[in-house]
Amino acid sequence: MKRQSLTLLFSAAIGLAAISSAPAIAQEKFLTIGTGGQTGVYYVVGQSVCRLINRNANEHGIRCNAPSSGGSVANVNAIRNNDMQMGVVQSDVQYKAYAGVEGFEEAGAYEEMRAMFALHGEPLTVVARQDANIKNVKDLKGKRVNLGNPGSGQRDTMEVVMEALDWTRDDFALVSELDAAEQAAALGDNNIDAMVYVAGHPNGSIQEATTTVDSVIVSVTGDEIDELIEERPYYAKATIPGGIYRGNEDDVQTFGVRATLVTSSKVPDDMVYHTVKAVFENFDRFKRLHPAFATLKEEEMIKEGLSIPLHEGAVRYYKERGWM
Repeated sequence: MKRQSLTLLFSAAIGLAAISSAPAIAQEKFLTIGTGGQTGVYYVVGQSVCRLINRNANEHGIRCNAPSSGGSVANVNAIRNNDMQMGVVQSDVQYKAYAGVEGFEEAGAYEEMRAMFALHGEPLTVVARQDANIKNVKDLKGKRVNLGNPGSGQRDTMEVVMEALDWTRDDFALVSELDAAEQAAALGDNNIDAMVYVAGHPNGSIQEATTTVDSVIVSVTGDEIDELIEERPYYAKATIPGGIYRGNEDDVQTFGVRATLVTSSKVPDDMVYHTVKAVFENFDRFKRLHPAFATLKEEEMIKEGLSIPLHEGAVRYYKERGWM
Protein backbone atom coordinates (compact mmCIF):
# COMPACT_ATOMS: atom_id res chain seq x y z
CA MET A 1 0.00 0.00 0.00
CA LYS A 2 2.82 2.32 0.96
CA ARG A 3 4.66 1.53 -2.29
CA GLN A 4 1.47 2.20 -4.29
CA SER A 5 1.05 5.60 -2.57
CA LEU A 6 4.62 6.55 -3.38
CA THR A 7 4.10 5.54 -6.99
CA LEU A 8 0.96 7.67 -7.21
CA LEU A 9 2.75 10.65 -5.65
CA PHE A 10 5.69 10.25 -8.05
CA SER A 11 3.33 10.09 -11.05
CA ALA A 12 1.46 13.16 -9.85
CA ALA A 13 4.74 15.05 -9.45
CA ILE A 14 5.76 14.22 -13.01
CA GLY A 15 2.38 15.34 -14.26
CA LEU A 16 2.60 18.66 -12.41
CA ALA A 17 6.12 19.22 -13.74
CA ALA A 18 4.92 18.60 -17.30
CA ILE A 19 2.03 21.01 -16.82
CA SER A 20 4.23 23.69 -15.29
CA SER A 21 6.74 23.41 -18.15
CA ALA A 22 4.08 23.60 -20.87
CA PRO A 23 3.63 27.40 -20.72
CA ALA A 24 7.37 27.94 -21.26
CA ILE A 25 7.21 25.95 -24.47
CA ALA A 26 4.01 27.65 -25.60
CA GLN A 27 5.51 31.08 -24.95
CA GLU A 28 8.31 30.63 -27.48
CA LYS A 29 7.88 33.34 -30.11
CA PHE A 30 9.15 33.37 -33.67
CA LEU A 31 10.40 36.50 -35.39
CA THR A 32 11.05 36.87 -39.11
CA ILE A 33 12.96 39.86 -40.49
CA GLY A 34 12.74 40.68 -44.22
CA THR A 35 16.08 41.58 -45.77
CA GLY A 36 17.16 41.72 -49.43
CA GLY A 37 19.43 39.87 -51.86
CA GLN A 38 22.09 37.63 -50.30
CA THR A 39 24.93 39.78 -51.70
CA GLY A 40 23.56 42.98 -50.17
CA VAL A 41 23.95 44.69 -46.81
CA TYR A 42 20.24 44.23 -45.93
CA TYR A 43 20.80 40.49 -45.72
CA VAL A 44 23.74 41.05 -43.37
CA VAL A 45 21.60 43.42 -41.25
CA GLY A 46 18.91 40.80 -40.77
CA GLN A 47 21.35 37.98 -40.10
CA SER A 48 23.29 40.15 -37.63
CA VAL A 49 20.21 41.26 -35.69
CA CYS A 50 18.97 37.67 -35.50
CA ARG A 51 22.34 36.45 -34.31
CA LEU A 52 22.25 38.90 -31.39
CA ILE A 53 18.63 38.09 -30.52
CA ASN A 54 19.18 34.34 -30.61
CA ARG A 55 22.13 34.59 -28.22
CA ASN A 56 19.63 35.19 -25.39
CA ALA A 57 16.70 33.17 -26.73
CA ASN A 58 16.54 31.11 -23.52
CA GLU A 59 15.81 34.29 -21.55
CA HIS A 60 13.18 36.01 -23.69
CA GLY A 61 11.89 33.06 -25.75
CA ILE A 62 12.26 34.78 -29.13
CA ARG A 63 13.68 32.81 -32.06
CA CYS A 64 14.71 34.93 -35.02
CA ASN A 65 15.36 34.19 -38.69
CA ALA A 66 16.12 36.57 -41.56
CA PRO A 67 15.57 35.08 -45.03
CA SER A 68 16.56 36.73 -48.28
CA SER A 69 13.71 38.78 -49.75
CA GLY A 70 12.81 41.12 -52.60
CA GLY A 71 13.93 44.24 -50.72
CA SER A 72 12.33 47.35 -49.23
CA VAL A 73 8.91 47.41 -50.90
CA ALA A 74 8.52 43.65 -50.62
CA ASN A 75 9.38 43.86 -46.91
CA VAL A 76 6.76 46.55 -46.28
CA ASN A 77 4.12 44.44 -48.03
CA ALA A 78 5.13 41.31 -46.10
CA ILE A 79 4.80 43.12 -42.76
CA ARG A 80 1.48 44.60 -43.82
CA ASN A 81 0.21 41.12 -44.75
CA ASN A 82 1.47 39.65 -41.44
CA ASP A 83 3.92 37.38 -43.29
CA MET A 84 6.87 38.95 -41.46
CA GLN A 85 7.17 40.90 -38.22
CA MET A 86 10.01 43.25 -39.21
CA GLY A 87 11.93 44.33 -42.28
CA VAL A 88 14.84 46.45 -43.49
CA VAL A 89 13.47 49.34 -45.55
CA GLN A 90 14.91 52.41 -47.25
CA SER A 91 13.93 55.67 -45.52
CA ASP A 92 12.17 56.94 -48.65
CA VAL A 93 10.13 53.75 -49.02
CA GLN A 94 9.27 53.98 -45.31
CA TYR A 95 7.85 57.48 -45.82
CA LYS A 96 5.89 56.61 -48.96
CA ALA A 97 4.34 53.47 -47.49
CA TYR A 98 3.23 55.23 -44.32
CA ALA A 99 1.72 58.11 -46.30
CA GLY A 100 0.29 55.93 -49.08
CA VAL A 101 1.89 57.92 -51.90
CA GLU A 102 3.61 57.13 -55.19
CA GLY A 103 3.86 53.33 -55.46
CA PHE A 104 1.58 52.80 -52.45
CA GLU A 105 -1.54 54.70 -53.57
CA GLU A 106 -3.52 51.57 -54.39
CA ALA A 107 -2.76 49.87 -51.07
CA GLY A 108 -3.38 53.10 -49.16
CA ALA A 109 -1.56 54.66 -46.24
CA TYR A 110 0.03 52.06 -43.94
CA GLU A 111 -0.44 53.97 -40.71
CA GLU A 112 0.27 50.94 -38.53
CA MET A 113 3.91 50.83 -39.68
CA ARG A 114 6.38 51.76 -36.94
CA ALA A 115 10.08 52.60 -36.91
CA MET A 116 12.64 50.92 -34.67
CA PHE A 117 15.95 52.52 -35.62
CA ALA A 118 17.97 53.76 -38.59
CA LEU A 119 21.06 52.07 -39.95
CA HIS A 120 23.77 52.91 -42.49
CA GLY A 121 23.57 55.46 -45.28
CA GLU A 122 22.76 54.09 -48.73
CA PRO A 123 23.83 56.06 -51.79
CA LEU A 124 22.19 55.42 -55.16
CA THR A 125 25.05 53.66 -56.92
CA VAL A 126 25.21 53.39 -60.70
CA VAL A 127 27.87 51.01 -62.05
CA ALA A 128 28.56 51.01 -65.80
CA ARG A 129 30.84 49.08 -68.12
CA GLN A 130 33.82 51.24 -68.99
CA ASP A 131 33.27 50.64 -72.70
CA ALA A 132 29.69 52.01 -72.46
CA ASN A 133 31.03 55.57 -72.09
CA ILE A 134 28.71 56.51 -69.23
CA LYS A 135 30.01 59.27 -66.94
CA ASN A 136 26.85 60.76 -65.43
CA VAL A 137 23.38 59.39 -64.72
CA LYS A 138 22.04 61.35 -67.72
CA ASP A 139 24.28 59.25 -69.99
CA LEU A 140 22.09 56.23 -69.23
CA LYS A 141 19.63 57.42 -71.84
CA GLY A 142 19.71 55.05 -74.81
CA LYS A 143 21.66 52.39 -72.89
CA ARG A 144 20.84 48.90 -71.62
CA VAL A 145 20.07 49.32 -67.93
CA ASN A 146 19.05 47.01 -65.11
CA LEU A 147 16.52 48.94 -63.01
CA GLY A 148 16.19 46.20 -60.40
CA ASN A 149 13.46 43.75 -59.54
CA PRO A 150 9.95 45.02 -58.79
CA GLY A 151 9.63 45.51 -55.03
CA SER A 152 13.25 46.50 -54.53
CA GLY A 153 14.42 49.80 -53.09
CA GLN A 154 16.77 50.52 -56.00
CA ARG A 155 13.91 50.10 -58.46
CA ASP A 156 11.79 52.52 -56.46
CA THR A 157 14.56 55.15 -56.20
CA MET A 158 15.55 54.83 -59.85
CA GLU A 159 11.94 55.39 -60.93
CA VAL A 160 11.97 58.63 -58.91
CA VAL A 161 15.15 59.69 -60.77
CA MET A 162 13.54 58.82 -64.10
CA GLU A 163 10.53 60.96 -63.21
CA ALA A 164 12.82 63.87 -62.28
CA LEU A 165 14.59 63.55 -65.65
CA ASP A 166 11.25 63.17 -67.46
CA TRP A 167 12.22 59.71 -68.72
CA THR A 168 10.18 56.59 -69.32
CA ARG A 169 11.35 53.02 -69.93
CA ASP A 170 11.27 53.83 -73.65
CA ASP A 171 14.26 56.14 -73.16
CA PHE A 172 16.49 53.09 -72.65
CA ALA A 173 17.68 50.72 -75.34
CA LEU A 174 16.81 47.85 -73.01
CA VAL A 175 15.36 47.58 -69.51
CA SER A 176 16.00 44.51 -67.37
CA GLU A 177 14.54 43.65 -63.97
CA LEU A 178 17.21 41.43 -62.48
CA ASP A 179 17.54 41.20 -58.72
CA ALA A 180 20.67 42.24 -56.84
CA ALA A 181 22.27 38.80 -56.96
CA GLU A 182 22.05 38.59 -60.77
CA GLN A 183 23.00 42.03 -62.03
CA ALA A 184 26.78 41.88 -61.57
CA ALA A 185 27.01 38.77 -63.77
CA ALA A 186 24.81 40.43 -66.40
CA LEU A 187 27.16 43.41 -66.48
CA GLY A 188 30.19 41.15 -66.82
CA ASP A 189 28.53 39.12 -69.58
CA ASN A 190 27.78 42.33 -71.52
CA ASN A 191 24.03 41.77 -71.29
CA ILE A 192 23.58 45.25 -69.81
CA ASP A 193 25.57 48.48 -69.93
CA ALA A 194 24.78 49.61 -66.41
CA MET A 195 23.20 48.49 -63.15
CA VAL A 196 21.77 50.51 -60.28
CA TYR A 197 21.87 49.68 -56.59
CA VAL A 198 20.92 51.52 -53.41
CA ALA A 199 23.33 50.08 -50.88
CA GLY A 200 25.83 50.66 -48.13
CA HIS A 201 29.50 50.37 -49.01
CA PRO A 202 31.52 48.28 -49.48
CA ASN A 203 28.98 46.06 -51.19
CA GLY A 204 29.47 42.49 -52.44
CA SER A 205 27.48 42.88 -55.65
CA ILE A 206 29.39 46.02 -56.64
CA GLN A 207 32.71 44.39 -55.75
CA GLU A 208 31.76 41.46 -58.00
CA ALA A 209 30.84 43.78 -60.86
CA THR A 210 33.99 45.94 -60.68
CA THR A 211 36.20 42.86 -60.32
CA THR A 212 34.60 40.94 -63.19
CA VAL A 213 34.78 43.69 -65.84
CA ASP A 214 36.41 47.12 -66.22
CA SER A 215 33.68 49.38 -64.91
CA VAL A 216 33.08 52.81 -63.45
CA ILE A 217 30.89 54.17 -60.68
CA VAL A 218 28.82 56.93 -62.23
CA SER A 219 28.00 60.30 -60.67
CA VAL A 220 24.34 61.07 -60.02
CA THR A 221 24.31 64.87 -60.10
CA GLY A 222 22.68 67.80 -61.88
CA ASP A 223 20.02 70.45 -61.39
CA GLU A 224 17.21 67.90 -61.49
CA ILE A 225 18.86 65.83 -58.77
CA ASP A 226 19.43 68.94 -56.62
CA GLU A 227 15.73 69.82 -56.90
CA LEU A 228 14.80 66.25 -56.01
CA ILE A 229 16.88 66.39 -52.82
CA GLU A 230 15.43 69.77 -51.88
CA GLU A 231 11.84 68.59 -52.33
CA ARG A 232 12.19 65.33 -50.37
CA PRO A 233 13.62 65.49 -46.84
CA TYR A 234 14.42 61.76 -46.72
CA TYR A 235 17.07 62.24 -49.45
CA ALA A 236 20.53 63.72 -48.92
CA LYS A 237 23.68 64.20 -50.99
CA ALA A 238 26.19 61.40 -50.56
CA THR A 239 29.73 60.51 -51.52
CA ILE A 240 30.95 57.05 -52.48
CA PRO A 241 34.59 56.96 -51.33
CA GLY A 242 37.26 56.26 -53.90
CA GLY A 243 39.59 53.31 -53.55
CA ILE A 244 37.17 50.69 -52.26
CA TYR A 245 36.41 49.21 -55.70
CA ARG A 246 38.85 48.16 -58.41
CA GLY A 247 39.41 50.85 -61.03
CA ASN A 248 37.55 53.55 -59.08
CA GLU A 249 40.09 55.61 -57.18
CA ASP A 250 38.17 58.91 -57.05
CA ASP A 251 35.22 59.89 -54.87
CA VAL A 252 31.87 59.86 -56.69
CA GLN A 253 29.03 62.28 -55.92
CA THR A 254 25.47 60.99 -55.72
CA PHE A 255 22.54 61.08 -53.30
CA GLY A 256 20.89 58.54 -51.10
CA VAL A 257 18.78 57.40 -48.19
CA ARG A 258 19.27 55.48 -44.97
CA ALA A 259 18.40 51.89 -44.26
CA THR A 260 15.89 51.53 -41.42
CA LEU A 261 14.42 48.66 -39.45
CA VAL A 262 10.62 48.85 -39.32
CA THR A 263 7.78 46.83 -37.89
CA SER A 264 4.03 47.09 -37.22
CA SER A 265 2.12 48.45 -34.25
CA LYS A 266 0.53 44.98 -34.12
CA VAL A 267 3.86 43.36 -33.19
CA PRO A 268 4.05 42.93 -29.39
CA ASP A 269 6.00 45.54 -27.43
CA ASP A 270 8.25 42.95 -25.77
CA MET A 271 9.37 41.51 -29.13
CA VAL A 272 10.38 44.95 -30.39
CA TYR A 273 11.93 45.86 -27.03
CA HIS A 274 14.16 42.77 -26.96
CA THR A 275 15.16 43.26 -30.61
CA VAL A 276 16.25 46.84 -30.01
CA LYS A 277 17.94 45.86 -26.75
CA ALA A 278 19.85 43.02 -28.44
CA VAL A 279 21.41 45.49 -30.91
CA PHE A 280 22.24 48.36 -28.56
CA GLU A 281 23.40 46.18 -25.65
CA ASN A 282 25.87 44.58 -28.09
CA PHE A 283 26.56 47.68 -30.16
CA ASP A 284 30.31 47.26 -30.60
CA ARG A 285 29.81 43.64 -31.63
CA PHE A 286 27.09 44.70 -34.11
CA LYS A 287 29.31 47.36 -35.69
CA ARG A 288 31.99 44.76 -36.40
CA LEU A 289 29.63 42.52 -38.38
CA HIS A 290 29.89 44.60 -41.59
CA PRO A 291 32.09 47.54 -42.69
CA ALA A 292 28.96 49.59 -43.50
CA PHE A 293 28.09 49.56 -39.78
CA ALA A 294 31.46 50.90 -38.61
CA THR A 295 30.46 54.58 -38.50
CA LEU A 296 27.03 54.11 -36.90
CA LYS A 297 26.26 56.37 -33.93
CA GLU A 298 23.56 55.49 -31.41
CA GLU A 299 22.21 59.03 -31.14
CA GLU A 300 21.72 59.25 -34.93
CA MET A 301 20.10 55.82 -35.24
CA ILE A 302 17.07 56.73 -33.13
CA LYS A 303 16.10 59.81 -35.15
CA GLU A 304 17.77 60.24 -38.57
CA GLY A 305 15.86 58.76 -41.51
CA LEU A 306 12.82 58.01 -39.35
CA SER A 307 9.77 59.74 -40.82
CA ILE A 308 7.16 57.59 -39.05
CA PRO A 309 6.34 57.05 -35.34
CA LEU A 310 8.56 54.85 -33.22
CA HIS A 311 7.17 51.56 -31.92
CA GLU A 312 6.28 51.67 -28.21
CA GLY A 313 8.64 48.77 -27.54
CA ALA A 314 11.53 50.79 -28.95
CA VAL A 315 10.48 53.89 -27.03
CA ARG A 316 10.50 51.86 -23.81
CA TYR A 317 14.12 50.86 -24.32
CA TYR A 318 15.27 54.33 -25.40
CA LYS A 319 13.69 55.85 -22.29
CA GLU A 320 15.44 53.26 -20.12
CA ARG A 321 18.74 54.37 -21.64
CA GLY A 322 17.90 58.06 -21.10
CA TRP A 323 17.93 58.81 -24.84
CA MET A 324 14.36 60.11 -24.84
